[in-house]
Amino acid sequence: MAASGRGLRRTVSAWPCPAWRRAHWEAPGRLKPEYDAVVIGAGHNGLVAAAYLQRMGVSTAVFERRHVIGGAAVTEEIIPGFKFSRASYLLSLLRPQIYTDLELKKHGLRVHLRNPHSFTPMLEEGTGSKAPRSLLLGTDMAENQRQIAQFSQKDAQAFPKYEAFMNRLASAIDPLLDAAPVDMEAFRRGSLLQRLRALSTLAPLLQAGRILGAQLPQYYQVLTAPITKVLDQWFESEPLKATLATDAVIGAMTSPHTPGSGYVLLHHVMGGLEGMQGAWGYVQGGMGALSEAIASSATAHGASIFTGKTVAQVQVSSGGRVRGVVLQDGSEVRSKVVLSNAAPQTTFLKLTPQEWLPEEFTQRISQLDIRSPVTKINVAVNRLPDFLAAPNAPRGQPLPHHQCSIHLNCEDTHLLHQAFEDAMDGRPSRRPLIELCIPSSLDPTLAPPGCHVISLFTQYTPYTLAGGKVWDEQERNAYADKVFNCIEAYAPGFKGSVLGRDILTPPDLERIFGLPGGNIFHGAMALDQLYFARPTPLHAGHRCPLPGLYLCGSGAHPGGGVMGAAGRNAAHVVLEDLKSL
Repeated sequence: MAASGRGLRRTVSAWPCPAWRRAHWEAPGRLKPEYDAVVIGAGHNGLVAAAYLQRMGVSTAVFERRHVIGGAAVTEEIIPGFKFSRASYLLSLLRPQIYTDLELKKHGLRVHLRNPHSFTPMLEEGTGSKAPRSLLLGTDMAENQRQIAQFSQKDAQAFPKYEAFMNRLASAIDPLLDAAPVDMEAFRRGSLLQRLRALSTLAPLLQAGRILGAQLPQYYQVLTAPITKVLDQWFESEPLKATLATDAVIGAMTSPHTPGSGYVLLHHVMGGLEGMQGAWGYVQGGMGALSEAIASSATAHGASIFTGKTVAQVQVSSGGRVRGVVLQDGSEVRSKVVLSNAAPQTTFLKLTPQEWLPEEFTQRISQLDIRSPVTKINVAVNRLPDFLAAPNAPRGQPLPHHQCSIHLNCEDTHLLHQAFEDAMDGRPSRRPLIELCIPSSLDPTLAPPGCHVISLFTQYTPYTLAGGKVWDEQERNAYADKVFNCIEAYAPGFKGSVLGRDILTPPDLERIFGLPGGNIFHGAMALDQLYFARPTPLHAGHRCPLPGLYLCGSGAHPGGGVMGAAGRNAAHVVLEDLKSL
């Protein structure tokens, strides 16, 4: 993996984990031979699960194979002086109960809210001395309507109704996120008490139906139809439709024309921060600071967190129940339960002895859709991008649009579909979808004075390239150069501002963060891999076919994003089962 740029070409490994991020977890205490619970992986969901378990008196140890906690929610100083949210980069979906229950503000969490939050500049020729148009969206509905009216008066009038429509759907689905799905296996084969418990989990579904009422058929279409079909019913202007459609395909190997892409959009609009629905923000100190706050909450109550400790295998007793884990160094750690924050394919195909899992189950796990379109590029620059559609201030200070998710190559939904089609042919998109974020515009602690860190979340890049090519140094840099050329068209001078870059293709995301296929959600957020069927039908309630083993990461309900719900829900399921033991 190279970090390269104008005048700089060094490997990332040349820069070790800095002391400011490393020291906190170097001495977590002596490793005990036995705990009540072991958590595999210190990603944010694993940390949330550990924090809840420990608060309830369950002695818990977390083992993380990397030198730093957080999984994909991590801050790393890839380039000296520049602190990057190396994988995930925005906060909105974290469940409000987790903020409160784990006292995350007390443990140092600070968030910079973004308003406005979305900026889509146009590439327009023939405008003479007039700057190209752009679309800037935020919390001020009247200002949003003025922005949209540049492209369509009709759309400007429709936008508040669309927002209200989507917010109602989000409020209906919201309760489903905070409870495990109906345990169909318990419903089929469990005791009377287990069946009654399973039946009680239907309550959020019934509540959602009551909220949606007579409009349920229209909302069903949002969840199952291509997002282009949904947006075409509301709007006529392509810049607005394409901007909204980015949330339906971000992180997913899908086109806006793919049925079911509407749910991914909903998944990204149902969040909120500090009581503001739909708000997104940057974590002070980068996303790793969120993981640090959760870990601090867990350790304050006695949890143990170990970095540089790789779990090699889940141990199983002769009676067919989990009894702990074996670490890569040969150490055995006993426990009553094991929670895996690793992806389903890693958990069940690599860490769990296959003889203890039903063949049909492992076959389903091996067939999960884990395709990823994402290449994440982290960039250090010596000045802010200067967009033709919104020129910089004379002294170069950040302007409102710099704090936004900046959408490039997103003027038309056809561009998004064409980028997807390129990847289906086994090649990186010729005009990639680019979501550009500048967290240092609100958090200057991330970069030296006058400099900035830029997150480029780009797609579509296939895991396997056509023609026998592989993602080697040459291919990585060729793709990054293509992305930079696209940005240069919108913001001339960008390439000259680059000090260094860190390029993470799907195979790199898999290797570094343990994401099979490079999929940031641990598996596609498609309708056939959600709720009752996440990760598989009959095993969607965090429990697994092997008693004592639980899934607590994004591969479990309710899926990906920095939400924490999977960890919290899994902890509650484990607590329920421990009581019965």
